[in-house]
Amino acid sequence: MVSQDFKSMLSGKSVIRQLSEYATARGAEIGYENVYDYSLGNPSVPVPKAFTDAMIRLLTEEDPMKLHGYSQSQGIPAVRQAHAGYLNKRFGMNYTAEHLFMTTGAAGAIAHAVRAVTKPGDEVITFAPFFPEYMQYVNRTGAELVIVPADTKTFQIDMDALRDAFTEKTAAVLINTPNNPSGAMYTGETLTALAALMSEMQEKYAHEIFLISDEPYREIVFDGKIAPYPAHFYDNTLTCYSYSKSLSIPGERIGYVAVNPKAVDADIISVMCGQISRGLGHNCPPSIIQLAVSEVLGETADLSVYETNMNILYDELVSLGFEVTRPGGTFYIMPRALGGDSLEFCNKAKEYDLILVPADSFGAPGFFRMAYCIDTDKVERSLDALRRFVRDKY
Repeated sequence: MVSQDFKSMLSGKSVIRQLSEYATARGAEIGYENVYDYSLGNPSVPVPKAFTDAMIRLLTEEDPMKLHGYSQSQGIPAVRQAHAGYLNKRFGMNYTAEHLFMTTGAAGAIAHAVRAVTKPGDEVITFAPFFPEYMQYVNRTGAELVIVPADTKTFQIDMDALRDAFTEKTAAVLINTPNNPSGAMYTGETLTALAALMSEMQEKYAHEIFLISDEPYREIVFDGKIAPYPAHFYDNTLTCYSYSKSLSIPGERIGYVAVNPKAVDADIISVMCGQISRGLGHNCPPSIIQLAVSEVLGETADLSVYETNMNILYDELVSLGFEVTRPGGTFYIMPRALGGDSLEFCNKAKEYDLILVPADSFGAPGFFRMAYCIDTDKVERSLDALRRFVRDKY
């Protein structure tokens, strides 16, 4: 008999994927250039030349077995060492290769990190709005995801609500900064307060509480700011990263877990992740991609288009009367839906070939998300449809 558990999931398909598929089908009818598809967070800027050059060099000069053979379970040692050195230089940390574990993207990083610091029956706290797949990443380990309601004015952390969420079962707190879907970036003040409260709760409950920091949008930050590095603020931190957004290579599925050297059992968590992989079948990301990213550490695609798109949309949304917090980064913006019902709002928008995502599944009912990782020309052309939609319906 097939798994009834996974079979039941077929009726709960991601709303983002459903809308993306609708946009593709609609594009086949009227031309995709006429569909203003803000559904899917798929990077839209070219891969940096340095990455392409690294791939070409590797393919033409290196031993094929080095490129295409299995890596060690934790990742290629030289790649992990390169990452440690880069992170130390950039963030003032003290990583060694033994604190790094290479993964298949941020999803793989979170899957390993959660299992490394929880057991069935534990609780992992996160904050609305949150990436809906967190439910799968956490709950399918046997732990339970506990959701703290959103502070919808700033999308920083409501520390009083967080304090109320802690219990004896709390094993970890999962954050995403800059945040999908709100675009908010946690400030140094927020992270300082979070670290203080987590340290207090560790003492209260007499066991470690880990911070799992999901940071795939770390490089996409606006107004000349720099994203604070959460591991700086709290010792028991596992940093989860992906190159999908910074290098525009989501299909290559490469990322890592970096264990704060000051964390409890820091010297063995990466090794533990290697053992966790045995049960996940989620091990040994492609060797050639590990090697290529290690040659371009610090490089990014030209991410400036996302800030350009954000400013265009933010200004237009404000002028049309939307309540919206200006994003500090990512390529998402999350306004409050006119009329209050986000599902109804997004369904009406489809009549104007505007594909918007209701944020109910992100834990933010009444809001909608726009993923503006599309060409700027298309963003500008979508404004007329947005104006007509608001004028006709609201």
